[in-house]
Amino acid sequence: MAEIKAADVKELRNITGAGMMDCKKALQEANGDYDAAMDILRKKGQKIASKRADRDAKEGYVAGAEADGGKRAVVVALNCETDFVAKNEEFVNFTKKILDLAIAANPADIEALKALPFNNSTLGEEIVQFSGKTGEKIELGFYGKVEGEDVVVYNHMNNRLTALAAFNKPIDAQVKKNVAMQIAAMAPIAIDKDGISQEIIDKELEVAKEKTVQEQIQKKIEAALKKEGINPAHVDSDEHISSNITKGWITEEQGELAKQIKQKVAAETVVPAQMIENISKGRINKFYEEYTLLNQKFEQDNKITIREYLKQADKDVTVVEMVRFGLN
Repeated sequence: MAEIKAADVKELRNITGAGMMDCKKALQEANGDYDAAMDILRKKGQKIASKRADRDAKEGYVAGAEADGGKRAVVVALNCETDFVAKNEEFVNFTKKILDLAIAANPADIEALKALPFNNSTLGEEIVQFSGKTGEKIELGFYGKVEGEDVVVYNHMNNRLTALAAFNKPIDAQVKKNVAMQIAAMAPIAIDKDGISQEIIDKELEVAKEKTVQEQIQKKIEAALKKEGINPAHVDSDEHISSNITKGWITEEQGELAKQIKQKVAAETVVPAQMIENISKGRINKFYEEYTLLNQKFEQDNKITIREYLKQADKDVTVVEMVRFGLN
């Protein structure tokens, strides 16, 4: 067996980034052959990654940064299994290197990012090797970017959440930051109403109509129960009916009557179609106010929307792109 010198181990570590003991064992197994040792380390990483494939990687590090003189912004998230690894300096630095790569290469999507050259392989392969080093499942959990005439990046505390926004023209730095913080805090799913897919609107409308019908039926049930001297709160479920009979709050006869009233009213109630339509439209408008950025109430001044807040800064400015990503 070839003599394995400390300098050889150090050189292999510098090339691969693997641990000193792992490098020493790989060189011993490869009888001093660097290429063979690198292959051994690569296979070890793949083996560990394969074993951990079914694990949850919900921890990690999220980071974003501006690029192209403030015309583009990028965010990446590297995921792992434990908070211990996520806070490790080497893990954090690896994530920052991935961010630098994304900024420099401007890949189209996450698969293109993983395919980019990194050290002596690709980023995707390097992540597998890093999994071997940590002994945990490591994966590139997210990559996103925005482009515009001006951009902003907001990295939330502990680097677990990042929000990006791009604007159609340059805007005051504090205004930009406030908009990004709004995105981080309120998690809008679109910039404006036209950004919501018809599929989502149809689904929300269906839910709104069903909720409206059930609410109207419930109102009639409660009125009918009160007319019979029964407290609706005591009979809102079969479980409560049984429990409250035992407690002596209602009689068995009242419990049975309540069940009959609920069944009869539910079967006979017909909610007017126009009422359903009107109330449902109101619910959809409320949905827009909650989930579209420009229609959300500004967190720092609940009297105005984000659209109105931006108009106060510049009547022509608006958000053209946004990205938000946070660890669960």
